[in-house]
Amino acid sequence: MNKKIIECVPNFSEGRNLAVIKQITDVIEAVEGVKLLNVDPGAATNRTVVTFVGEPQCVSEAAFRAIKKASEVIDMRHHTGEHPRMGATDVCPMIPIAGVTMEECVEYARALAKRVGDELGIPVYCYENAAFSPERKNLANCRQGEYEGLAKKFEKTEWKPDFGPSVFNALVAQTGATAIGARDFLIAINYNLNTTSTRRANAIAYDVREKGRKKREGNPITGKVVKDANGNDVWTPGSLKGCKAIGWYIEEYGVAQVSMNVTDINATPVHIAFDEVVSKAAARGVRVTGSEIVGLVPKKVLIDAGKYFLAKQQRSAGIAEEDIIKIAVKSMGLDDLRPFDPKEKVIEYLIEGEGSKKLVDLTCRGFALETASESTAPGGGSVSALMGSLGAALGTMVANLSSHKPGWDDRWQYFAEWAEKGQKIIEEMLYLVDEDTNSFKRILDAFGLPKGSESEKEARSKAIQEATLYATEIPLRTMQVAFSAFDLAEAMVKEGNPNSVSDAGVGALALRAAVFGGYMNVRINSSDLKDREKAAMLVKEAQQIMDKAMERERKITSLVLETLEK
Repeated sequence: MNKKIIECVPNFSEGRNLAVIKQITDVIEAVEGVKLLNVDPGAATNRTVVTFVGEPQCVSEAAFRAIKKASEVIDMRHHTGEHPRMGATDVCPMIPIAGVTMEECVEYARALAKRVGDELGIPVYCYENAAFSPERKNLANCRQGEYEGLAKKFEKTEWKPDFGPSVFNALVAQTGATAIGARDFLIAINYNLNTTSTRRANAIAYDVREKGRKKREGNPITGKVVKDANGNDVWTPGSLKGCKAIGWYIEEYGVAQVSMNVTDINATPVHIAFDEVVSKAAARGVRVTGSEIVGLVPKKVLIDAGKYFLAKQQRSAGIAEEDIIKIAVKSMGLDDLRPFDPKEKVIEYLIEGEGSKKLVDLTCRGFALETASESTAPGGGSVSALMGSLGAALGTMVANLSSHKPGWDDRWQYFAEWAEKGQKIIEEMLYLVDEDTNSFKRILDAFGLPKGSESEKEARSKAIQEATLYATEIPLRTMQVAFSAFDLAEAMVKEGNPNSVSDAGVGALALRAAVFGGYMNVRINSSDLKDREKAAMLVKEAQQIMDKAMERERKITSLVLETLEK
């Protein structure tokens, strides 16, 4: 159950006055639900790149406040720097990280752009995926003429801002214009080579980068550059779309590298880029010894890479995400030059690290002792969800063992698919372990609301009912998810490694316990609902799941006993 997470990387036209920069970052950090990841000021460029992440609404609010503060503390009439710019907040891209589509990110970016234009009176151009027209997709087009050219630019109908004023008034003279957009995450990755030759590193870079190299007559290095009919250089494209690359020598490590920016991870996933660089390097007698990711990375990038390399080995990806990431790290040599710690490099892990301790992070002993303590939570609902996760885990284990069974190589993918299904169920069940306890805490919080006036009593009563409904729906969800794992358990009893049939049987018993536990919690929590029609509907659904679960468990355990008697 992943949260929706987006990243925002606004660039502000101030890189020398740290006090001004801090005023901007302070308003970002003041927004609850946002984590400031990086602040990178540059004196020569007089520009600061700020990176923060969080849930979409929180990030949008933080971005708005930052743009507002920048418009108050930066005066573009006095700004100079080496980097192209057109406003106090020059650009502000929204980037989907987890649980959010690009289409959703576009909507968040456009909503922010409208708010900035309407409420702050700052001209805004929407760029990249948020652009309303093709010519505005390219940031360079939107920023052409920079700050000094805004007044004339506004006079052209085709370049009037998407939001905000289209006149160069006194306020705009101070704030300039802003570009707000939505784009994919950019991955900066360097490939370490067993050579000190920058020329060879560059040759490999030209082989793979989308731009490629200039086409030449005869000798590919010294030959005359081929021109087109208009006298422009003709280029031979490289093999990777959405990739920029150059070669360089790193004195610190004493090796040459291919330095790459993957600007479109959908067109070219990082693992595909890695394999292609390995291939092109080998063709030139060079070996890739490893790689390094510069900056942060979304978890999905490493998960996709791990699954890719597991599939090449004909191994199941139905394993814990920590193990999948470990495969990605080792396969691409991300720890070649220095240790690679996912907790420090993966955006989602950095965010999760800020939260409170979860029940699922406890040891088995810790969970048992926490349950046995005087506290009313965790209770039967969380334990039921934990039982469900263990039931699904046993079925997943049998699937993974079966995919590696000698002589069953032709069936590895069939069992790997079951293992991946099981892993998804495990993850959702583990989410429900904590969420059941959270739902109980919501009820306690609602009961703690003030009840002095009639309006307070009404609000308190409404909050209690909403929390009680949620506390009824969560164990019902536990039942639904646990029941879905019976298909896995039955398939593994019938077709899995016969030496592990008892494990699949125990899994079925654990699933039955999870369903039964969820059923009892639905019954007891729904009894406090004032909406009796809703309560009856929830209990009816729970009863139906319960009846089917009892039948599935009897069938599966009977199959187990029959197999054991053979």
